[in-house]
Amino acid sequence: MPEEHYVLPLGQALVEKEGNDVTLISFGAMMKIARQSAEQLQKENISVELIDLRTVSPLDAKTIISSVEKTGRCVILQEAPRSFSVSSQISAIINEKALLSLKAPIMRVTGFDAIMPLAKLEDFFLPNEARVIKAVRDVMKY
Repeated sequence: MPEEHYVLPLGQALVEKEGNDVTLISFGAMMKIARQSAEQLQKENISVELIDLRTVSPLDAKTIISSVEKTGRCVILQEAPRSFSVSSQISAIINEKALLSLKAPIMRVTGFDAIMPLAKLEDFFLPNEARVIKAVRDVMKY
């Protein structure tokens, strides 16, 4: 967090890292996992375009579509359960506006469709770097 006063623009995602192979979209607390995953994948010569949504309502569909059209692949990372979620909405937008640009199915790395467990089991529920890396490797196989 910056120490000085700052304002985030509503509905304007940030492309944190330019890439050519796959678009990785996330927001909030999962950005730390996304950054770590992108760094690890760079060591494997996989060029990740990393997008921080910053706001989910309004959602910056233009940046998402532009990136997916460029890379042809997309992995969406969120902390929330999979069903009825932000990742579902992003997948729908991509399918409606960039379907023909896709080289692989959209992958989502999410929490599970269950109640968040007690703190001792939280690490089994939340997405982690290994799950993100696996999803990216899977979309790269197409």
